[in-house]
Amino acid sequence: MTIRVERRQLLAGAAALGAAAWLGGPRAAHAADEAPDALIRRLSDEVLELLKKDQTLRSGDVDYIIALADRTIMPHVNFRRMTAGAVGPAWRRATPEQQARLEQEFKQLLVRTYAGALSQVTDQSIVVRPLRAAPEDKDVLVRTEIRGRGEPVQLDYRLEKTPGQGAGWKIYNFNVLGVWLVDTYRTQFAQEVNARGIEGLIEALSRRNRGGQG
Repeated sequence: MTIRVERRQLLAGAAALGAAAWLGGPRAAHAADEAPDALIRRLSDEVLELLKKDQTLRSGDVDYIIALADRTIMPHVNFRRMTAGAVGPAWRRATPEQQARLEQEFKQLLVRTYAGALSQVTDQSIVVRPLRAAPEDKDVLVRTEIRGRGEPVQLDYRLEKTPGQGAGWKIYNFNVLGVWLVDTYRTQFAQEVNARGIEGLIEALSRRNRGGQG
């Protein structure tokens, strides 16, 4: 399985992952009350600042980034929905164990794909577009733009409002330069599932994450 990502998409994607992150701390309790555009704006500003200061993060250390993601990003991402969307109809046929393995391998794939681009984030800033949504909406689109050197880069987020414990807005897809991440991977993953089944997809992802050909 070959993952094709252009250099410009890598840079924008790195910012996408960074903008999804939340640094935790006392203000985390207020996340459930925030509007989705305010949440994205705050996270973007704080994480871009972190990227400028944290040399280990900027170095692309995969293990460090994964640990940071587990602690900061995942509480604000519906990663199960993101993985299910990328896998497509085959997700419903996967066992709970296979679903867990797919989530883990997909997370590592994303981190490894975008890790090298983190060092390219320097003086960028994020502009959040006015939100077009009604107060009762549970699924919204937040449009942003990365500005820095060169042309602005489009970066949009799909978020859903989740109830109960851990309530708040959760990211489940993002769009870099007009390409939705989940949709892109769904096409690639479907080819692998059709050829080798769910276990074949898991093995291809694992091989890719180990640095082998896939």
